[in-house]
Amino acid sequence: MRVILRENLDNLGKAGEVVTVRPGYGRNYLLPSGLAVPATEKDEARLQHEQRVIAARVAKLAKEMQSEADRLSQVSVSLARAVGEGDKLYGSVNNRDIADALNEQGIKLDARKIQLDEPIKTLGMTEVSVKLGHDVTAKIKVWVVKKEA
Repeated sequence: MRVILRENLDNLGKAGEVVTVRPGYGRNYLLPSGLAVPATEKDEARLQHEQRVIAARVAKLAKEMQSEADRLSQVSVSLARAVGEGDKLYGSVNNRDIADALNEQGIKLDARKIQLDEPIKTLGMTEVSVKLGHDVTAKIKVWVVKKEA
């Protein structure tokens, strides 16, 4: 029996896929619980069309994300922080600080997209990853400099 999955199912397939299952499994479990619909020729043709439309939309979005990543890779941010003896920072620089500095430069970016393993606690330049989505990441340069008293 051929069915079109409506949800992701472990060991069976992802939503939107056409799979072949045993007739009893499809008729007694998948169809009544709404996890799948019967795969008729008309439904398969419609599904293929929808998959082409979705693939085109995803490709366009990935291209836009890549151009955004290329633009962000040219960006560098400078943050002034107070330091104590031995050039130790009194605080640290986190993703919210970086997002605020980018916002001041006119670049709107959600702080949750900035990937920091741990806050920056040293002076100097650090490359920080920005995860934009669709497996697209950008690297921005963050300079932490000594605040003039």
